[in-house]
Amino acid sequence: MRQNILPLPEDHPLLALIKQHRRALLVGAPGSGKSTLVAQAAATLEAQGISCHCLSADPGSPGFGPPGAVCLGSWYRDRWYTQQLEALCTLDAARFRLPLIEAVRRLASAFETGFLLVDPPGVVRGTAGAELLPALADASGANALAVLTPTGTAPPLSEESRILGLPLLRLETDPQAHYPGRLSRSQRRTNIWNDYLKGSSEQTLNLETLPVIGTPPPQSAPEAWHSRQVGLLDAARNTLSIGEVMVLDGTQLRLRAALPTQPVQALLVRDAHRDDERLLTTARPYRNPTETKQSLPELVSLPRSQANDDTSRPVIRLGMATATLVNGVYGDPALHIRLRHHRRSLLFDLGDVGRLPARLAHQITDVFITHAHFDHIAGFLWLLRSRIGEFPPCRIYGPPGLAQHLAGMVRGVLWDRVGDKAPRFEVSELHEHHLQRYYLVAGQTEPTPMPPRSTIDGVLIEEPWFRVRAITLDHGTPVLAFSFEPCTQVNVRKERLSEHGWPPGPWLGELKYRVLTGELGATVTLPDGHVAQVRKLKEELLLTQPGQRLVYATDLGDTPENRRRLIDLAREAQTLVCEAPFLQCQADQAMRTRHLTARACGEIAAAAHVERLLPFHFSRRHTNDRQALYDEIRAACPQAIMTSNTHSE
Repeated sequence: MRQNILPLPEDHPLLALIKQHRRALLVGAPGSGKSTLVAQAAATLEAQGISCHCLSADPGSPGFGPPGAVCLGSWYRDRWYTQQLEALCTLDAARFRLPLIEAVRRLASAFETGFLLVDPPGVVRGTAGAELLPALADASGANALAVLTPTGTAPPLSEESRILGLPLLRLETDPQAHYPGRLSRSQRRTNIWNDYLKGSSEQTLNLETLPVIGTPPPQSAPEAWHSRQVGLLDAARNTLSIGEVMVLDGTQLRLRAALPTQPVQALLVRDAHRDDERLLTTARPYRNPTETKQSLPELVSLPRSQANDDTSRPVIRLGMATATLVNGVYGDPALHIRLRHHRRSLLFDLGDVGRLPARLAHQITDVFITHAHFDHIAGFLWLLRSRIGEFPPCRIYGPPGLAQHLAGMVRGVLWDRVGDKAPRFEVSELHEHHLQRYYLVAGQTEPTPMPPRSTIDGVLIEEPWFRVRAITLDHGTPVLAFSFEPCTQVNVRKERLSEHGWPPGPWLGELKYRVLTGELGATVTLPDGHVAQVRKLKEELLLTQPGQRLVYATDLGDTPENRRRLIDLAREAQTLVCEAPFLQCQADQAMRTRHLTARACGEIAAAAHVERLLPFHFSRRHTNDRQALYDEIRAACPQAIMTSNTHSE
């Protein structure tokens, strides 16, 4: 993998450390820039005529080599070249730290002379971090440590580093270094894995005569083997090749892997696999479906509303997602969108969300805040408290000034005991045509600026499955309105599956992914082991239709410009969720406070030709005369949803 690497200054202390001690272990949290710094050091040493090697020991986010492995490589010109690798077949360095240490020891012992940098996983918290550091130092034969630490924070694993008795260099992380987010890591890792498999070929192994080690699923569950990463080993457990399972048929295992140069004597299987979205991730432990089902659901269910109309919570199905008004039509604005089959959630606005279970906060990857008035941001304290622990940063999007508003709330708490479990956030503010971005960590005094990112048509986030775009409206302060836009919706024709006798499974996720990404010429392995082209399977098995778009808008004045912009955003959307606090007879108050009336809400929805309108953010003065609001709305827009209809398809 070629890298655009700038060499280090010749007086950089890391270069002096390497030249003096020859083997150095770098320590740092995820996103601290270890891999980049290692490559910079190698490039600088090469320019000085000094050869440099690296042990890439982070199986989940490798600096080079395939994911799911530990690799020994050498730097030449502009890239690392893998010389030897040890398969782990897991991305979880914390759970499988003993196999990781053994792999590092085997590769380090094969490296005899020269300069060696060790790039370990970013596990620097808890028991796993405390155990890994001394074990990695011992296994790699490190003679020195270099610890990367953000400015103004305590170095990780300081006591464990000190007890090793090795020369210690503390380095400040690059201000531009940041944790890329779980999804970005998964996509990058998958791209590396796809590139690695390009030179592979189809092979068949007989498991009846081949020892299988690691933590494999039972052979009686062939569906659990599909898309697993496997290591092909020789008699001495050296890695010959790494591959991916296509199908297990009885004892015959078909896989894609580089052709080994020696006979395969054993097979290594752990928990690295492709999920339904074709991303290389960690498989859940296999459970026999006939056993009692006591496991937790993939996503925590929202609490059901009471029968009281004031607390009814409208729920809207959007094909790939379910949208719920957390606090009903009267409470603080908060729209929860659960992405089906994706094990993640989005939030639009952060009013008082205390009625949500704290565990739900662990599944929220992105939050979209209209503005920083209290009833739209108070729930940040719930999110802040719920994400204390070893969680990736949560991404938050909003208008200018949002980072400082959130930082002020963070500063109001004493963080002296949170240590490495501090909540972390990536905050992006929409400034016309670009995002001003900040990294916010509890316990740090100020948000750290990140490189800005340009936007096209207001798109804040775009993934194969959906995008979210925003526009700026006026409420006396900039307010964002958001459009949640699922991509093409792909449904399986179950009767066609039955006709072919094909059971559902991860192969359908691969088929959907390739359809969505336009890879119609690619092939997919069917449950019976045959291979079929995506284009043909799409015609036979799938129904596609446009995604069901939802627009969320609240707290905006009834001005011609606001109307024009919101109508353009919501045009022909399936659902518009829009505020309607006041009756038309209260238009003066609506104008003073820069809100919409019920009539204005209905007129905007009608002009945008939305399929349905969900009005909300009603003033509590209308608790007993809600019907009057609906009458005004429906006079302009008959598609308005009454909150008694708590489930709308």
